[in-house]
Amino acid sequence: MSRTRIKICGLTQEADVDAAVEAGADALGFVLYAKSSRHVTLERAATLIARMPPFVTPVLLVVNASQQELHQATERVPHALVQFHGDETPAQCESVGRPFVRAARMGPGFDLLDFAAHFARAQALLLDAHVEGYGGSGKVFDWSQIPPSVPLPVVLSGGLNPANVTDGVLRVRPWAVDVSSGVELSKGVKSAELMRRFCLAVRQADDRLADARI
Repeated sequence: MSRTRIKICGLTQEADVDAAVEAGADALGFVLYAKSSRHVTLERAATLIARMPPFVTPVLLVVNASQQELHQATERVPHALVQFHGDETPAQCESVGRPFVRAARMGPGFDLLDFAAHFARAQALLLDAHVEGYGGSGKVFDWSQIPPSVPLPVVLSGGLNPANVTDGVLRVRPWAVDVSSGVELSKGVKSAELMRRFCLAVRQADDRLADARI
C-alpha cells in the first residue's frame, strides 16, 4: 500500500494555495459551481493554479456544467483533473476526454459497487455524505457503508478534519482523503495551521499502517 494522497478543496486565496502546498497536499481543488460559497471563476482558478508547483495536481470541481463550460475549463487549465459532483452520466463525464473523478453521495441504500461499474472509466470515486444540494456540508457519513472491496481507487471525503482523519485512514484505508470545511476559518478561507495538522494526521495514520505490516 502506498501513502495516502491528500486533496485540499475549496481554495480561493493565494496565501491558502501556498500554505496547502507547504503543508504537503498532493492535489488542490477549485470549485467552479456558482452556487457554492467557495466558488471561484474559471479565470480566478487559473490564476491560483498558476502558483502551484509541478507534481501538485489541480482539480476543477464542477456540478452539472454545460458542455461549453467543460470545454472552456479544460482548455483553460489543460493539466487539471475534473471532479464531477452533480448528476452527470458516465457519457457526460467521459465526454471531456480528460482524467476525471466522480463523486458518490453515500446515502442509505446507495449501491456503491453498481455506481462504480457505471463509472468504470473514472480515475477514482470520491465518497461524500448525501445531503441536500451538492457536497460541502462538512458532514461525516457512515463509513461502514463502504464495501470491503471497491474496483476503483477511493477518495474519502465528507466532514474530515485533523481530529478524525487518522481514524478514517485506519478504518477505510482509502487511496486519498479530501478536506475542505475541516481546515477552514470561514467558508473559502483556510487555516494554514489546520491544513498542516491535517496532513500530519494523515502521515501519522500511514506510519501506523506501515508499522502494523512489519
